[in-house]
Amino acid sequence: MRVVFMGTPQIAADCLSRLIADGFDLVGVYTKPDMPKNRGMKLAMSEVKEVALAASLPVYQPATFRDDAAVEELRALRPDVIAVVAYGKILPQRVLDIPTLGCINIHTSILPALRGSAPAQWAILNGLDETGVTAMYLSAGMDEGDIIEIRKTPIEPLENSTALLARLAAVGAPLLSDTLHAIEAGTATRTPQDPSKATLAPMLSKELSPIDWTKPVRHIVDQVRGLDPWPVATADLNGTHFKIYGAQPAPGHTDKAPGTPVSLTKQGLTVACGNGELVLLTQLQAPGGKRMAAPDYFRGHPIEL
Repeated sequence: MRVVFMGTPQIAADCLSRLIADGFDLVGVYTKPDMPKNRGMKLAMSEVKEVALAASLPVYQPATFRDDAAVEELRALRPDVIAVVAYGKILPQRVLDIPTLGCINIHTSILPALRGSAPAQWAILNGLDETGVTAMYLSAGMDEGDIIEIRKTPIEPLENSTALLARLAAVGAPLLSDTLHAIEAGTATRTPQDPSKATLAPMLSKELSPIDWTKPVRHIVDQVRGLDPWPVATADLNGTHFKIYGAQPAPGHTDKAPGTPVSLTKQGLTVACGNGELVLLTQLQAPGGKRMAAPDYFRGHPIEL
């Protein structure tokens, strides 16, 4: 079975590595064009491209599939199936129609919940205790295709989106391999999604970053967890604008106004939030500084309590 793989970030690279290890006939790997990164803005290849080149697989990086030449280049590979994991591009119908056995996708939610570009992050932001990975057939609608299989996993209470995505990659890679084996054997099932149960996981933006201290502690902790590593939760404390990377519920209550620093301990800075609750900030970053433990920062930059 001739397989074309499409993906870009680390979770996709993990899935590609699994397909390579399992001996699939990978006739081409598609990933987004190299992008400028970091302060030097030098062009950097995607994690998927790094894995593909290390395995001597042919790599394709079209800017768009609206280009007829890009579509014909893909068609010439004669794929039986196209496997897509966080590619970052919408595939038009004429691309979906190319593989004889269809296009499949690995999506990091329990579909039809959290359709969209950031399902793992929104699972945390929405306060869910469970998520999963769905193997599905791609269709023209966003994450609307028939489901092949779902594998679920709990979300740990203080797990951030970086850690959750790493765990979901460990679930998704074998799921993708098993799904391709099932398609090749003709045993893959199809279950239509129930559109009435669909929810969305839209793109993240910096508008989500500012912490609203009037919210309950659970909401604030989930915000910090869900927005790490980007766009990162932010807060102004005694006139300094911080990026907040670590937070957890703190015991006790306070009558101080939400957003007021209450105490500094060896564990971090407690801040008043909604309903008189307390949140413990454990990791943060000041402007021009590096990410560090909150007690270490405030040891050198005393905060008024």
